[in-house]
Amino acid sequence: MAKKTLLDTNIVIHREAATVVDPDIGVLFKWLDTLHCEKWLHPVTLEEIKKHKDPRVAKSFDIKLGNYHVLQALAPEHPLIHKVKPFDTTENDRNDTAILNELISDRTDFLITEDKAIIQKAGLLGVGDRVFTIDSFLERVAAEHPQLVKYKVLSVKSELFGNLNIKDAFFDSLRQNYLGFEKWFNGKSQETAYVCMRDGRLEAFLYLKLESESENYSDIVPIFKKKKRLKVGTFKVDLNGFKIGERFLKIIFDNALSMKVDEIYITLFNETLEQGRLVSLLEAYGFIHYGYKEMAGRRELVYVRDFSRTANRSTPKLTFPFCSVQGGIFIVSIYPEYHTSLLPDSILKTESQAKFEEDKPYRNAITKVYISRSHERNLHAGDLIVFYRTGGLFKGVVTTIGIVEGVITDIRDEEHFISLCGKRSVFTRAELSKHWNYNRHDRPFIVYFLYAYSFPKRINLKKLIGLKIVKDVTSAPRGFEKISKEQLKLILRETETDENLIVD
Repeated sequence: MAKKTLLDTNIVIHREAATVVDPDIGVLFKWLDTLHCEKWLHPVTLEEIKKHKDPRVAKSFDIKLGNYHVLQALAPEHPLIHKVKPFDTTENDRNDTAILNELISDRTDFLITEDKAIIQKAGLLGVGDRVFTIDSFLERVAAEHPQLVKYKVLSVKSELFGNLNIKDAFFDSLRQNYLGFEKWFNGKSQETAYVCMRDGRLEAFLYLKLESESENYSDIVPIFKKKKRLKVGTFKVDLNGFKIGERFLKIIFDNALSMKVDEIYITLFNETLEQGRLVSLLEAYGFIHYGYKEMAGRRELVYVRDFSRTANRSTPKLTFPFCSVQGGIFIVSIYPEYHTSLLPDSILKTESQAKFEEDKPYRNAITKVYISRSHERNLHAGDLIVFYRTGGLFKGVVTTIGIVEGVITDIRDEEHFISLCGKRSVFTRAELSKHWNYNRHDRPFIVYFLYAYSFPKRINLKKLIGLKIVKDVTSAPRGFEKISKEQLKLILRETETDENLIVD
């Protein structure tokens, strides 16, 4: 991580607010100090903070201004900046562009922001890989500096409400936002939630509730139609940098598939950085803003995800985990030493869960990276991948279905390769470097895929040969190899896969 880091206004405001509403801000600044990153501000940030509606923020910042460096000499307008200037309709828009001009002019190394508009502009300018949210920054430093991470995130577990400490500081924001939270919580004492614990403290909490068609939705506007729904009752993640939010999303979708619901919904506020990140994550996976729920004089947002059986092949996240067989279907090998780290829900019965503590972003992520030198490179978004865990005639088994999100073959150099796959790959930086330099005449390419489904029953290579999916032992899957729809259907039947997963 480079030393000269530009901080956007929203980061500084939340850092210097009289009441810190986002604990991840403290984690971010601790990492910046640990890595000896210089904290720089653009002059427009100073002006925006002076105008802040809360005078306490401006006063607090004025006292602590010495903690930051301020850009004194600004870069001339970069030739590429004209690409985004047409989008500038407000003073804030123009300030965002001014900040990005310093980045694209290489006057600063990185920018940290929670502003979606800046992130979109950075993508248009080709500097998206140098712009980070708090979450993505923490992911990167956790991946690049594992020796500096002083804790591990234990695997997600189900736990009774009654066994959790309701006085844990983790629940403070929920107590503040929801009148009667403790009464509600205590009433759930015999029900279960998904949790992540560290040193006896909660870091993440997820509660799900199955609702029938007779549920009363009179407090939701517009009122819901009669459907079988999965309600995300509580979804809160304090710890960032480890993709726990995506891990919880996969749990939500796995439950929805198993329960055969028509719809998933969640009600939430969007007032803090933490809540804003959750909204962005939900939207990326097909949740849409449906309406409102009146809550003690305040309006909660209602977000809904249609869970009817459909598959968007061009943007598969929007209909995850449903799969279409109208595109390409491939089988590919993965070595045992990488298999369960990349695909943790596909762990074999013979493997120890203790070996796979969830302290790596790639384990929790839904979007993952597969690196290959396969001769077959003609994969496209929406194509399906069946993962074969190598091991020979009896121990080699198919375990998982993935959905291709995208393929990158045009990779500039080693650093570009590492930056593209570092956070979502099982490989360390040194291992990625070794992969890139293994054969300079045959560079690897990258497949981004969604971790969609783990087969309930595993079938081995011997069975695959018997089903005529693989010709013989010497033909065991290596690179990406095409299989037919009929061969996939045989695999799905023999693995006792949920028939609702495939939409056509």
